[in-house]
Amino acid sequence: MLKVEIELLLSKNANVNAQGGELGNALQAASFEGHREVVELLLSKNADVNAQGGFYDNALGAASRQGHREIVELLRSRGAI
Repeated sequence: MLKVEIELLLSKNANVNAQGGELGNALQAASFEGHREVVELLLSKNADVNAQGGFYDNALGAASRQGHREIVELLRSRGAI
């Protein structure tokens, strides 16, 4: 369901790299929560894999903190540092 909602927002030209909130941006939030399909969708829409902000600094930090290894590997394969 979440992926469908994200797809709808993106179809309405939502800014995939918008900043704000405790988790900084959508990619960081999806990474923190372990939503792999959403992470893949956001990356396919050119989300900035190294965008800074939020409590965990970036998506890689958020995924690492929560122990989401698959997402960490995905982010690293897309250039996350």
